[in-house]
Amino acid sequence: MRKYDYEDILEIAKGQYRNEEELAKTTRNFLFCDTEFIVTKIWCEEKYGRCHPWILEMIEKHRYELYLLCNTDLPWEYDPLRENPDDRKRLFELYKKELEDRGFPFAIISGTGRERLDNAIKAIKKHFS
Repeated sequence: MRKYDYEDILEIAKGQYRNEEELAKTTRNFLFCDTEFIVTKIWCEEKYGRCHPWILEMIEKHRYELYLLCNTDLPWEYDPLRENPDDRKRLFELYKKELEDRGFPFAIISGTGRERLDNAIKAIKKHFS
């Protein structure tokens, strides 16, 4: 796998947006996204000390109805695209602060296995009830 650069993060964010837009046409109730623009913003700022203006604009324009912020209580697992195994709690706090500062609705999801899934389902039901 080749190393990525600053411009690649913008292309990844644009690709994510295109995929979401296509999938949203086929969903009936919910569309769950594994990542979004706040993640790419923080990734960009952590890696390069700056963020693409397009990503910053999309955070405001393309909002989600609920953010499920996964806690760091699961063990870190190696993946060629994952970085920062020893800095997860600090990064979690950055994501949390960003959501809080923007006033975006979110729930922190903790637990392992079925418990984690049940906690996510409870948060969704609570938010949309």
